[in-house]
Amino acid sequence: MIKVLYFADIVGKIGRRAVVQFLSDNKDKIKPDLTIANVDNISAGRGPTVKAYRELDEAGIDVMTCGDHVWDYEEVLEILNDSDTKLIRPYNYPDPCPSKGLKEVMVKGVAVTVVSMLGRVWTREGLESPFTKTDEILQDNKAPIMIVDFHAEATSEKYAYGWDFAGKMSAIIGSHTHVQTADARILENYTGYISDAGFCGPKDSVIGVVPEQSIQVFRSAIKSNLDVAKGEAQINALVLEIDEKTGRTVKIEPISVLI
Repeated sequence: MIKVLYFADIVGKIGRRAVVQFLSDNKDKIKPDLTIANVDNISAGRGPTVKAYRELDEAGIDVMTCGDHVWDYEEVLEILNDSDTKLIRPYNYPDPCPSKGLKEVMVKGVAVTVVSMLGRVWTREGLESPFTKTDEILQDNKAPIMIVDFHAEATSEKYAYGWDFAGKMSAIIGSHTHVQTADARILENYTGYISDAGFCGPKDSVIGVVPEQSIQVFRSAIKSNLDVAKGEAQINALVLEIDEKTGRTVKIEPISVLI
């Protein structure tokens, strides 16, 4: 059995430090064989910087997925262009696009493919269809275990994607909305699924940012800077157990703790 630990969207320094602390306190207990984290908001609520990436790399994250904020900082190209990078950008950005949207890692002698995919509803214009791009991956990729981080806004798009590829991949983990959903399940007795795994960051916030600032945006309809909130941190994560012989998820367990 392969055990996968997935950290939901990590928001800012408070989220990074919470993940590092959680790993220090729980890694020996959970004993993950593969650790994945969504890093779309790791640098002050925006995309990856070199400093923030290295912090999570040193903490032991094996693969980092991203989303619509991947290009926020130009220095992300330094990370993506490194041949040994652990960061993958969403696969369905159109060519030409730096780097790749998937990464294959060997776990207990088994090939595991991790894919980052970005939904098209209310996210970014110009993206290729995550459905047809996934068809391409499944046609070309023969790894026995495939895990997709589907970074998307609309629950309907996430469920359509989940049912379309149920039984064809080991796990589909929804991200982006920063609220852990109560629908963790195994589709078609094969594919571990959750609409959204939540986020790692400040508990008393509006999906990670200072509540007063978010309230002002909604009251005034004027866009302004949003800062990552402070205070107690929460960890939203998942533990999946995947049969390395069949590629089936046999257990999916959400985690939601304060740290």
